[in-house]
Amino acid sequence: MTNEIDERASVAQITERLSTRYPHLDPRHVASVVAAAYDGMSTARVRDFVPVLVEREAKHRLRDEEARADRRIPA
Repeated sequence: MTNEIDERASVAQITERLSTRYPHLDPRHVASVVAAAYDGMSTARVRDFVPVLVEREAKHRLRDEEARADRRIPA
């Protein structure tokens, strides 16, 4: 079973990984996206997979933002 301290450490690692994966994004923005994904899991009763789900959700949000930005930039 995962405890809150482990989850917070995982969230920090996720933020670091995604900041590396999306170097063109402000790390504070990446951190806020990860935090929002984590907050969205606050009512989950089974906590074991929360870090995996947070990373997945944050990645999807960042990819969606990236895709929207790419469509706005003229070629």
